[in-house]
Amino acid sequence: MSLQKNSVSVRLSAKLMKFVFWLQTIVNKLTPPPFRLIQIGSAFWQSRVLYVAASLNIASVLGDGQLAAEDIAARIPAQADAVYRLLRMLAAMGVFEEVSPRIFKNNALSAYLRDDHPNTVKAMILMHNSVEMSTPWYQQLEQGIRTGEVPFQLAHGRELYAYMDDHGEFDALFSRAMDSVEALTCDSFATEFDWGQFDRIIDVGGSKGSKSIAILKRHPHLTSLVFDREQVIQTAASYWIGKESPDLLSRLSFQAGDLLDSVPAAKDGKDIYLLSAVLHGLGDEDCIKALRNVAAAGSGTGARIAVMELVVSEAKADISSAACDMQMFMATRGRERTLSEWKDLFDQSGLRLDEQVSLKSIGKILVLSPSHSA
Repeated sequence: MSLQKNSVSVRLSAKLMKFVFWLQTIVNKLTPPPFRLIQIGSAFWQSRVLYVAASLNIASVLGDGQLAAEDIAARIPAQADAVYRLLRMLAAMGVFEEVSPRIFKNNALSAYLRDDHPNTVKAMILMHNSVEMSTPWYQQLEQGIRTGEVPFQLAHGRELYAYMDDHGEFDALFSRAMDSVEALTCDSFATEFDWGQFDRIIDVGGSKGSKSIAILKRHPHLTSLVFDREQVIQTAASYWIGKESPDLLSRLSFQAGDLLDSVPAAKDGKDIYLLSAVLHGLGDEDCIKALRNVAAAGSGTGARIAVMELVVSEAKADISSAACDMQMFMATRGRERTLSEWKDLFDQSGLRLDEQVSLKSIGKILVLSPSHSA
């Protein structure tokens, strides 16, 4: 039985996304090449003003109201004219709205920077623009391209996850950013996949469990076991107290461990493993090792595996997937993969691809089970 839900609306969404990506190419065709290259070359100006606005928490300061730049500056606090010039540029970009001279309010984009927005992406903006993540781009990308080495490791002397183990503040920011992934998928992973066919999710690399909670809310019979690094799991359970109902939290449990060592064992065919945006951070060798560990943990039970990842076009990739792939190159030995690359990894792991479940967002859920030859 297929695990795809809402197939018609998903197909319409995919067509809309293709149209949006096509529209983005029009800018290159209509803008004089020298000017377009300068625009691209200075695009980091936009990411930096967005980062500063998020760091100063301007969207939360504005809330549902509107304020003069001087009033915003007084509440931050910051220098008034500098705040005005920052917000003027952001408003010109479509982030915030200048409703009258020097008076600003939140709009549909800036609202997602508010602390109280249920799908805030503030942590993602802060993480991607942090010193830890931006330094490799600025200082070591060319060296990484020349040698194939990981720019993050060149810049910091350690690979990403080892670095996080020793830098708790950055580790916490990274975890918050990963918890906002569902904001990018608009909960599509919870609504377009038929989780109702299962009784338990084993959420591998699930951070504090936000994806599991989104699914559990829609399926009262489900439980979830969230599996992640010790540093993440230590505070995961307490994080949700007071934020979600006791009844829901009673269906959520946590276990610490290392995916490359082992994962929790499945009980039966009503269990399903979820690996969301986990494997793209691993090189091929570790990816195969992780998949084999999951396959071994579910061996003989009939448990399925759901891998939620980008699937890059075999040719002429869109800017979103190509950019995400470069972020993987900068930070890890992983990559965003094409379907043929995913299938090759699955074959080497003793798994077969049973179904591709499309989402009304970037990414797909690839449904796996043990191959007959495994």
